[in-house]
Amino acid sequence: MAGLATAGVLATVDAQKAAAQAASDSLLRTVLDRGKLIVGTGSTNAPWHFENDAGELVGMDITMGRILAKGLFDDPTKVEFVMQDPAQRIPNVTTNKVDITIQFMTMTAQRSQLINFSRPYYVEGVALLTLPTAENKTFDKLLAGGSATRISILQNVDAESSVHYALPQAQVLQIDTQANVLQALESKRADAAAVDLSTVRWLASRNPDKYFDAGKSWYSMLYGAALRQGDLDWLTFVNQTFTIAMFGHESALYDAAFKDYFGQEPPARHPGFPVI
Repeated sequence: MAGLATAGVLATVDAQKAAAQAASDSLLRTVLDRGKLIVGTGSTNAPWHFENDAGELVGMDITMGRILAKGLFDDPTKVEFVMQDPAQRIPNVTTNKVDITIQFMTMTAQRSQLINFSRPYYVEGVALLTLPTAENKTFDKLLAGGSATRISILQNVDAESSVHYALPQAQVLQIDTQANVLQALESKRADAAAVDLSTVRWLASRNPDKYFDAGKSWYSMLYGAALRQGDLDWLTFVNQTFTIAMFGHESALYDAAFKDYFGQEPPARHPGFPVI
């Protein structure tokens, strides 16, 4: 009861007063004084950032921005989304054009020399998309097909090794665009398309009569938000807000988005030993 009572008191602390605890030059103070959060993102990549049928900007990246706005102002609408090219994800952060970039950005050691990353908010990977009517729609059947199995994948230097990690004997069809990777599957020139796990879950959940999740994923990649270096208060706030939304008591926004965009229920959180 004492813990619950304390939580109730802390919940009433005014955000502007709490910001006084941050360093005077922290972006946390700047954002709170401004009254809105500015997020760099995109608008053309479902399920991460795209326009729905009503012309509204939605997606998992957009939800993460709204989660931060709710943490800052107790209002998920107090956020401005700035559309940017993927090539501007780091420059717009380092030049103060945006407060944070949330744009399906893979965390790497090289990028971490230029910016700070938040804690990961999704673990991406390579996965296999198949046709629901195919006899070899599952990973086990594709693997059993050996050298007769054909996999379409976006052309890149790691395409062969990426596919052969999971399907050592498969034929690899390297194709010029992601749309054509899917078209090769739909026309049955390929038995499966190797694409992002998030894409597989998005397409299979939205179009179950057209696409099927073969049930295999590999090659984990962490997605994190990008922030300017040298601002520990801002980084700590973002990390804690994401952690609370993903593992704590304020998970409604994250859970709804995870189910909507990936077609899955988030794992259950059980009080007790932390598994964060």
